[in-house]
Amino acid sequence: MRIENNYSLLKHNTFHLDVKAKYFVEYDSEQELRTLLSDEYFISEQFWHIGCGSNLLFLGDYNGIVVHSAIRGTEKIMEDDNYMYIKVGAGENWDSFVNYCVENNFGGIENLSMIPGEIGAAVVQNIGAYGTEVSESVYAVFAYNIETMEKQKFTNSDCQYSYRKSFFKRIRNRGKYYITYVIFRLLKKPVLKLDYGNIRSFMWGKPLDIKTVRQTVIDIRRSKLPDLKKEGNAGSFFVNPYISKNHYEELKKIYPEIPSFPVNDRAVKIPAAWLIESCGLKGKTFGGAAVSRRHPLIIINKKNATGSDIAALADEIRSTVRNKFYIELTPEVNYI
Repeated sequence: MRIENNYSLLKHNTFHLDVKAKYFVEYDSEQELRTLLSDEYFISEQFWHIGCGSNLLFLGDYNGIVVHSAIRGTEKIMEDDNYMYIKVGAGENWDSFVNYCVENNFGGIENLSMIPGEIGAAVVQNIGAYGTEVSESVYAVFAYNIETMEKQKFTNSDCQYSYRKSFFKRIRNRGKYYITYVIFRLLKKPVLKLDYGNIRSFMWGKPLDIKTVRQTVIDIRRSKLPDLKKEGNAGSFFVNPYISKNHYEELKKIYPEIPSFPVNDRAVKIPAAWLIESCGLKGKTFGGAAVSRRHPLIIINKKNATGSDIAALADEIRSTVRNKFYIELTPEVNYI
């Protein structure tokens, strides 16, 4: 087990904020996790479990223990005529796992290429992109309840997945479960999803296989998104909001071009990026933070931003959108 004092979290958050943790603890097995959870000093302190920090905003130094999983490993555990079942450690890099599946022609998550993060965080957040959500491929999740120190197995239905939500993100469960392993169910005969965004047009004349889909998604993301190495960010800062159909119809009278996606008979989803851009907020700055000119749903660390700069800019975005469209934007990023 790795234990560090007064530890810089610069490499553990994608906003590139040089904040410190009182302690940083990294475990690489379930046994080490059990040891940690039974330690009297550990349970007496405040603590926060992180992945690679791609969905976190540290508002300042963390006066507690930051915990990170280094449980790794990828193992084929069973298969049937249609599916391959793969067990993966929660500390594995998400995009590396996507690449592994694509190289072995296991389908289902290729549209989720180039999303930063680790396996554990991906299934908690129910990451999604280009018409696919990770929940579609999750078969089972193993996690420790840090209050009872019991290992639990969650089926896909137990995870209670919905748009950008899961059982693990519910307020009463947040931070209560530490995921150790995930079993994914991947298609042995991949079914391509090409009708979201402009994937199909980008693939024109190219082989129709998941390798091409993965490379196409990577190319599209690189063309649209800021370079994470140069401009720290957490990807999409806000969740696309759901509004009632009545609300949408009223807005459409004023803004005929407003895009929408049906959710059910009563609600539609509105792209948060469109709302932000329509408010003229592309390039808007606060301190060292800015709304990306490449993609308005992304807030970047433009020049030595603090967590407070980023939070203040996010508040201004929410207020401006609320005042113009009467729509509340919800941050996808966790403030710490």
